[in-house]
Amino acid sequence: MALGIEDHVAEVRVPARTGSGPAGNERLTASTAVALILLLAVEGVTILFLGPLLPVHFFVGALLIPPVAVKLGSTGYRFARYYLGSGPYMAKGPPQIVLRLIAPLVVLSTLGVFGTGIALMLSGPPSRDLLLPLHKASFIVWIVFTGVHVLGHLLHLPSPVRADLGREAGLPGRSLRWMLLLLALGGGVGMGLWALTYAGPWQH
Repeated sequence: MALGIEDHVAEVRVPARTGSGPAGNERLTASTAVALILLLAVEGVTILFLGPLLPVHFFVGALLIPPVAVKLGSTGYRFARYYLGSGPYMAKGPPQIVLRLIAPLVVLSTLGVFGTGIALMLSGPPSRDLLLPLHKASFIVWIVFTGVHVLGHLLHLPSPVRADLGREAGLPGRSLRWMLLLLALGGGVGMGLWALTYAGPWQH
């Protein structure tokens, strides 16, 4: 019995020492979410003026992929740790029930939007009749459920982001979190430049 208690205490203390754990996960997720909201706002403008802004649509759409992967990874990690019975994550508690219920639809529609978008980009205008309706349908599902997801978390984003920007003492891993986000954005810029090479046929 004593050994079990010591193991549990060690599990609780490890995140504080290594910089992992719910607080670090929350800060990474929040910072990534803010970056995604800004980029998605730009992508939304390109949808309204798709003709002249089609290259920007391609660029930003591809740029979003690595940050989206980071966001899915951080939230998926929290999900796994909670349901595998990690003490600190269970103490943090799960997201609201509505957000948990729509999470699979958010993930699946996100994969659908980006998957069909990449397929359209690579296959060119001849694939328009087959893939464009799928891209539009997945986008409609995505915007509905992701909108609920964003609204459910929006008020909670500023606090963890400010905490990491302010280098709040007692939580290591700040440099690693920001490096991961910057690497994702840098990789996204590279993917965006690659995507621009496929925009020409669509403009004609």
